[in-house]
Amino acid sequence: MKIAAIRAYQVDLPLIEGRYTWAGGKHFVETFDSTIVELLTDEGMCGYGENTPLGSAYLPAFALGTRAGIAELAPHLIGHDPTAVGRINALMDTVLNGHPYAKSAIDMACWDLLGHATGKPICDLMGGRQGDSFKLYRAISMRDPAEMAANVEQYRGQGYSKFQLKVGGDPLEDIERIRAVRSVLADDEILVADANTGWRIDDAARVVNAVSDVDVYIEQPCVSYEHSLTIRRRTALPFILDENIDSLQMLIRAHQDGAMDAINLKISKFGGLTKAKIARDVCVSLGIPMNIEDTWGSDFITAAIAHLSHSTPGDYRFAATDFNAYVNVKTGSGLDDKQRGTAKAPETPGLGITPDFAVLGDPVFELS
Repeated sequence: MKIAAIRAYQVDLPLIEGRYTWAGGKHFVETFDSTIVELLTDEGMCGYGENTPLGSAYLPAFALGTRAGIAELAPHLIGHDPTAVGRINALMDTVLNGHPYAKSAIDMACWDLLGHATGKPICDLMGGRQGDSFKLYRAISMRDPAEMAANVEQYRGQGYSKFQLKVGGDPLEDIERIRAVRSVLADDEILVADANTGWRIDDAARVVNAVSDVDVYIEQPCVSYEHSLTIRRRTALPFILDENIDSLQMLIRAHQDGAMDAINLKISKFGGLTKAKIARDVCVSLGIPMNIEDTWGSDFITAAIAHLSHSTPGDYRFAATDFNAYVNVKTGSGLDDKQRGTAKAPETPGLGITPDFAVLGDPVFELS
């Protein structure tokens, strides 16, 4: 099997709630710009992948960069076997330094083709299905404390029991947000206060000191790894790193430093499912729980998250994300409806997603 053509599609993903705000209100998105890749082979098979950055100011990634990176990589991939995912990744790293987010969609499409070629869902190729389903968490956009608490109560009614609260703004207001939301949760429900790098080190110290009596995880308080590590060493609260965990090397360094109790494993930060699976397996070996997710996306990314999550041992599966719960455009079919805060990976080959070309429209890039 050889790659015969590569196409890229652009799709707007408007948010159901209208606006998603994080990092103290410094950043917000109302419509996500998604890129979906189609790999066509000489045997008539097609594989699909997706990358959707969280705007242009969250990580060193942006939507136009995704499509430019795909256009840069595409001429080097024609004629190569997409099911040889290791060789494809090595080739992409040889011809384009960095830009893992652009490589992620291509790697995902290769796994989709590998699944179709073997007749197996990606979940089975990544270690096998672990349990009947996995738990989802719900991210709560930054608002006034009372409104955020009301939102959490609403989603509890839908079956969610794990919540990621967006903070990272004024420390006094963030303290109120954390306390207001924790007060409406049961003892066995999980609360994460995610600053998304939004606090200065002094403000982060004020918040963790003020909520030291609250059952809450602190996630990525500061921009730099060093500042976040300092806050980690100043609090007994459980700690999650996200934005700083962008490579296997950084994961190992953070583990050696005792910098976190859990991580957010975002597929596109590592460059796709191939490298995210390696990071997942290292975390399992080291005993590190994971939120498995990505920066954003639609059906294709949601399916990729589901396959990686469902093949992860339950003891190390902190939670995962269903991005279809946040946006009002579906780019394909094949995902099961959520079952009260849980999900499961498709059981059909590959990603298990059939693209909706009425939504995808015409390609914005094509090479054969």
